[in-house]
Amino acid sequence: MANLPANIKDLLSDLIVRYHSQVDYLAIRLEAAEGSDILLRGNRIETLSEGISIGGQVRACYKGGWGFASFNQLSTLTERIEEAISAARLVGDEETLLAPIPAVQDTCTLPLTGTDPRQVPLLEKKLLCQHYGEILRSVSPRVATVSVRYGDSSQRIILATSEGTLLEQSWVDMEMRFAATARNGDTVQTGRETTGSRKAYEDLVGLDAQVRSAAQRAVDSLALPPVKGNTYTVVIDPILTGLFVHEAFGHLSEADMAYENPDLLEVMSLGRRFGPSELQIFDGAAPAGHRGSYFYDDEGTPATTTQLIKDGVLVGRLHSRETAGKLGEAATGNARCLNYHYPPIVRMTNTWIERGNTPVQDLFSGIEEGVYARNWLGGMTNGEMFTFAAGEAWMIRNGEIAEPVRDVTLSGNAFKTLADIEAIGDDFFWDESGGCGKGGQSGLPVGCGGPSLRIQNVVVGGEAV
Repeated sequence: MANLPANIKDLLSDLIVRYHSQVDYLAIRLEAAEGSDILLRGNRIETLSEGISIGGQVRACYKGGWGFASFNQLSTLTERIEEAISAARLVGDEETLLAPIPAVQDTCTLPLTGTDPRQVPLLEKKLLCQHYGEILRSVSPRVATVSVRYGDSSQRIILATSEGTLLEQSWVDMEMRFAATARNGDTVQTGRETTGSRKAYEDLVGLDAQVRSAAQRAVDSLALPPVKGNTYTVVIDPILTGLFVHEAFGHLSEADMAYENPDLLEVMSLGRRFGPSELQIFDGAAPAGHRGSYFYDDEGTPATTTQLIKDGVLVGRLHSRETAGKLGEAATGNARCLNYHYPPIVRMTNTWIERGNTPVQDLFSGIEEGVYARNWLGGMTNGEMFTFAAGEAWMIRNGEIAEPVRDVTLSGNAFKTLADIEAIGDDFFWDESGGCGKGGQSGLPVGCGGPSLRIQNVVVGGEAV
């Protein structure tokens, strides 16, 4: 990995002492990173790269106004500090409100349980991508296009603040994405799989069955009838539950969304009921072993677990120090940045719905006509409205899973959908495939989890009735 100078912590501490009196708050975050990126499309490798970088950012706050500067030459650090301070003093005209956190001095590394991807030659990673590409293409002559994407990154972060915090953190993250598109005349269907890990390179090896299933779903879907568009009672699997809780509800729980939008803040008022009494929703970086896990966020706030909904009632939200200070609440350790080019903003970490008590097979009981949806192809949200495309789906008839269907999209209002949850399964699955986007910072690793859910009154798009 690209190395920072051995005396870098002393240098940062000296600079903090020199400049902290000019602002209310000053933070310097340095980053040394390296990573690999491979993209196979069809039978060609389109991207094959390794890179290293050293850079940093300075954040200064004065009378509520923020200044920010990023750099990739340590020799310019002093100038960037002065730029950030000047910008903060230029715009600040109110009061700096940052929720208090303890000053900490700590060094911590997220442990690997197996091989570090930095020890694996780029050629071996390329061969792995080509192997998975061959599997995707081999499923059927109807597979028209395939893609395999591999990425790994390691980051070492040093954070120094004017409040006395001096932190060093490091971690490694890996992700692979697979897609196959099958065609039969004008009918086109796609199957996708994504996986990620912060534990070991071995987690990306031996995925032949998972990769093959993506292509097989695309091929099988060509012969399926489209679902009849209607409003149904729907049962979704844990992967779709994780997607739903992250996209449709989690973003609404990020406090910067609320305090910048008074109407949303009123809707997301603590104490309001959003779902059934057995509904429990959490977010937190404290649970170990997931892609959204860490020890401290990018402001030095210790990782926590925040309960967002308790017994169906909204009881918490996700904060940076600034949003917590402005709303008079406690910082939750959710200030994250993708890398040194961007300032920390409020982001989810690992978001999940707690498992329930209903046996999964009982979720289907009593449904005369409904839809069972699994996995996902994609989706979008707009405020409290969402639309997700299911990876595969079946009709439910008279309480039993019946014929498979295709082109299933699930749409609705997040708040109404939470209220329409009829039962929560006793299963649970963690999906480590997430790469979240917000504020121009896309691909931030997160975890999502949950049980199967039974939800009434879901708008299912497909062929017109």
